[in-house]
Amino acid sequence: MKLATWNVNSLNVRLPHVLDWIALEKPDVLCLQETKQEDSKFPYDALKEAGYNAIHSGQKTYNGVAILSPHLMEDVSTGIPGLNDEQKRLIAATIGDVRIVCAYIPNGQSVDSDKYQYKLGWLEALSAYLKDELARYPKLALLGDYNIAPEDRDVHDPAAWAGQVLVSEPEREAFRILSALGLHDSFRLFEQEDSSFSWWDYRMAAFRRNLGLRIDHILVSDALKNDCLRCWIDKSPRKLERPSDHTPVVLELTCA
Repeated sequence: MKLATWNVNSLNVRLPHVLDWIALEKPDVLCLQETKQEDSKFPYDALKEAGYNAIHSGQKTYNGVAILSPHLMEDVSTGIPGLNDEQKRLIAATIGDVRIVCAYIPNGQSVDSDKYQYKLGWLEALSAYLKDELARYPKLALLGDYNIAPEDRDVHDPAAWAGQVLVSEPEREAFRILSALGLHDSFRLFEQEDSSFSWWDYRMAAFRRNLGLRIDHILVSDALKNDCLRCWIDKSPRKLERPSDHTPVVLELTCA
């Protein structure tokens, strides 16, 4: 089974990239974030022609999450139960015996902003939701743009970023709380190259200079940990014309 996550930063712009990538990589699951389109605009037909079913929870201009799979998706849900939030940031489905949760965690803007407090509250609600989901679905994977670099090694210049949004201690603590539920950072289950990042700013030739952050993650439950074969960051889409500022993270598992 091959799982992948990719913040496409507008599916209207990046649909050709997505279609080419799924044709090449043939993932069993691809979670998308920042589709930035309403459900009525989502390219269900184009994806169906490519062999993929799709579920989507979107809104105009901002946010939006989707799960693509050639397999049947069941028990679909959107949003975090009990959280009064109009932003479209979470969608989940069961594929085979694996629960897939696709999340676009808020950016937070800056540590002194209301959006940062919204982010911390959203993460707290996510943890409570996942605790319940794990009780129902032992095999669970949480894929998405977390907007958190968990450790200094996930940041190109930790001193320059110290205390800022994406790397602040409360955000990292929220990531550790997710891990304490029994979720494992699949990328760190394997030896990886130094300076491995999934996001690079469009400015300052950041991608060419590898001035990035690792903020896109695939966390897997205890029941899936031993099935993990390898996890990697695919930089190739970031090299394309008009790319997203993020690139896919991919996990292979032994389970079908």
